[in-house]
Amino acid sequence: MGWHRELLIGFDLETTGTDPGEARIVTAAVVEVRAGQELGRREWLADPGVPIPPEAVAVHGITDERAAAEGRPGAEVADALADVLTSYWRTGVPVVAYNAAFDLTLLAAELRRHGLAPLRERLGGLDPAPVIDPYTIDRSVDRYRRGKRNLEAVCREYGVVLESAHDATSDALAAARLARAIAERHGKVADLGVAELHRRQVEWHAAWAADFQDFLRRKGDTGAVVDGAWPLREPARVP
Repeated sequence: MGWHRELLIGFDLETTGTDPGEARIVTAAVVEVRAGQELGRREWLADPGVPIPPEAVAVHGITDERAAAEGRPGAEVADALADVLTSYWRTGVPVVAYNAAFDLTLLAAELRRHGLAPLRERLGGLDPAPVIDPYTIDRSVDRYRRGKRNLEAVCREYGVVLESAHDATSDALAAARLARAIAERHGKVADLGVAELHRRQVEWHAAWAADFQDFLRRKGDTGAVVDGAWPLREPARVP
């Protein structure tokens, strides 16, 4: 049948900012999807413990007041989310996240910030896997296509409905459906096993990062560094 027609776990975070080492979780969602159909969902609203900047509120709509009134402590949300994700990885079920290196690195930073067990420790020393990242895959298999590569744009390219951009549940569901749509269009992706696809994405992201770093340096930013680690980077610092 192919991995894209089996169980996939969509995952997404909405946060206080764009730096995965500093930002905090505001909302999170994990959605079970098989053959494009949603089977179940888990959703979290966190009180991040820091003010949510206005620019972040403008993206996801969660205010400080709502987070404080309705949200669970950030440590509880990070711990619960890590437990849910690792339960799928232990059984070999792929977790799908658009731009996975952001979400997983941010989750890892939150775990460290709160003194909680890291993802690798929960997995017996293994890296989080298998992970499927439609962003990384699309950028490799259709590298010359022009235009934006954010979730909204790539969903349009593959005919995937994104019901409400920057809502964690909608984004998680769209990411899982997008992974399936990419595999349906690109048979060489569908034919890979999930372990091999994970390994290929590690290579694809590293190659992209090296090329982009070279591009930036040729353009004059001689100190540019683009992290080639995927799907989990070590944040430079965790405040």
